[in-house]
Amino acid sequence: MDVYTRHRLIWRIGQRILRLWISRIYHYEYEPIRQEGPILLISNHVSALDPLFLAVALGGKQIYYVASEHIFRLGFVSKVIRWLVSPIPRRKGAASFDTVKECLAHLKAGHSVCIFAEGEQSWDGRSIPVAQGTGSLAQTSGAQLVTYRLDGGYFSLPRWGRGLRQGTIRGRVTGVYPAEELACMPRERITYLMNQGIQENAWERQKKEKTRFSGKNPAEYLERLLYLCPGCGCIGTLHSRGDRLTCACGLNLRYTDLCSFEPAVPFATLAEWEDWQKEQLRCRRFVSNTLDGCLFSDAEGTLEQIGENHSQTPLGAGRIAQYEDRLECGGRSFPLEDIQDMAMTQANRLLFTCRGGYYQLQVQGPVNLRKYLEIWKEYHQ
Repeated sequence: MDVYTRHRLIWRIGQRILRLWISRIYHYEYEPIRQEGPILLISNHVSALDPLFLAVALGGKQIYYVASEHIFRLGFVSKVIRWLVSPIPRRKGAASFDTVKECLAHLKAGHSVCIFAEGEQSWDGRSIPVAQGTGSLAQTSGAQLVTYRLDGGYFSLPRWGRGLRQGTIRGRVTGVYPAEELACMPRERITYLMNQGIQENAWERQKKEKTRFSGKNPAEYLERLLYLCPGCGCIGTLHSRGDRLTCACGLNLRYTDLCSFEPAVPFATLAEWEDWQKEQLRCRRFVSNTLDGCLFSDAEGTLEQIGENHSQTPLGAGRIAQYEDRLECGGRSFPLEDIQDMAMTQANRLLFTCRGGYYQLQVQGPVNLRKYLEIWKEYHQ
């Protein structure tokens, strides 16, 4: 049995099991994807289980997913994943030429490919613009383009949180574009159609529908999303437990099953808080938690260099510190001007490329790495 026959067989068996499990546990309502022939499937990314939700919608149609490179560094688990579905690796925080090349090879061979074209799972429930070059890939592939939108997943399985909040997750086809039609389109138009097809604002939808998402300890790990307290203006002082988010300054909020705060002051939603803290960080209107001149720091992180074939070389562990011109971690210093790219995977891994090296900074617990990413983005604007 060749590898593609094996993948098709595994897909047919696995999809039937998934359909029963996903629909029952996650209250998943979906529109099937019925297009014949190879497709390039573009979807938004709102939860860690999105590939499984799409697999259910695809039915018996087998597909290859583009996945974060970190899943190839899980030892035996990675070997099992490769044997079962052979995902296409994508290095976050690095150039993606090899990923594009492998996607095109699959599509030209008549296989379908799925890309979460925003490049990462949403942190705040709002869509991220499609990564540059995706329109070019769609036009070059010779396959028909299908856009698919998932909603409800952000509140059920938020990137920052742990565990399930029971609600409703839905998926539907938002656009189908034959290869012949794509060949005549400007690539900017294709990218626009992708953005329109997958655009989701969970907060606008929740404002209209008022769906309840109930779960145990719904506020826990909110510190991974929120790093700045609106009460005292300090970074790193927020603490979550159960359904509460508190700060030593007296801030005490309850995160409800309607995904809003009580009291709704100073912010009713996470999206409002996110917009505010980004602006405060940009303007440096916050109280530093350090005394040595750096913007902010965290006590413990581990630094590794990622090599060819997904190898990992430990480089050090210790304090993470962000200065105006550099990031320090693991006893090493990385000038921001030399960091070509940076991204996050999961909720606790920061990946970046610096002077030709590819690095991973990892933390444990509810440590917020997003503030380091925001400073890098600001520096390179």
